[in-house]
Amino acid sequence: MSPHSTKITSKGAAVSSGQTKFPKPPTFEDPFEERKYLKERLALGFRLFAKLGFDEGIAGHITVRDPVEPTTFWVNPFGVAWPLLRASDLIRVNHEGEIVEGGSVKLLNVAAYMIHSAVHNARPDINCVAHSHSIYGRTFATLGRNLDITTQDACAFYNDIAHYDNFGGIVLGPEEGIRIAAALGNKKAAILSNHGLLTCGQTVESCVFWFMSLEKCCRVQLLADAAAAGRGTETVKVSDEEAEFTYNTVGLEKIGWFNAKPAFDLMEHESGTEYKM
Repeated sequence: MSPHSTKITSKGAAVSSGQTKFPKPPTFEDPFEERKYLKERLALGFRLFAKLGFDEGIAGHITVRDPVEPTTFWVNPFGVAWPLLRASDLIRVNHEGEIVEGGSVKLLNVAAYMIHSAVHNARPDINCVAHSHSIYGRTFATLGRNLDITTQDACAFYNDIAHYDNFGGIVLGPEEGIRIAAALGNKKAAILSNHGLLTCGQTVESCVFWFMSLEKCCRVQLLADAAAAGRGTETVKVSDEEAEFTYNTVGLEKIGWFNAKPAFDLMEHESGTEYKM
């Protein structure tokens, strides 16, 4: 077999004979080095969200659990532009809502704290949570329904997406955040009625990718539903058997991380080193 030949793995992926393993997220012995890395990845995540138009005014937030003090998390300061956000701008917040460390702008979005602290507290298995008022997610959230499994990409959310059917207004108190966390359960995504989308993951990359993918799935379903209605028909759904089979390839945490890698690599290239400052 030549050095550039390929073979098909049991998961259906083509890999070179010279490289038979997918890349993986880095691991750290020093939690302070891991903190530095995670803050930089979070800054890239915000810049990527901004590039995709997921920012709107001061709305939206992504958080990552701090590896040094896991009862705290890093989040964007209120009102700082996402396309310019640097790792040094991020603020660290404890579960009492106090800013304990961070950049020069020490303003905390109360809604970010109420939602994200509840999810981080309820889900020790995840490290990153993203929420934004993206266009198609926000539009889909007005329909009072969950995502249909109609495409291969939607299969990543098969039995792994919740629908929170209550809108309690701007999240300024702990009760709404707790209810959102309860509705999310052990799933990686939720559609928040009349509000937007929420995703979570073990890594910044997987969390960000699930959000990007869910936004596109919402857009596809909106288009498909409209086209089907125009013809007097309904969209064709993926069977449970095929959806589950496909989920076990496209819906796993490690695949979420790997899917995000090209976008993060490009954003890092476009940002240079400025985002690390």
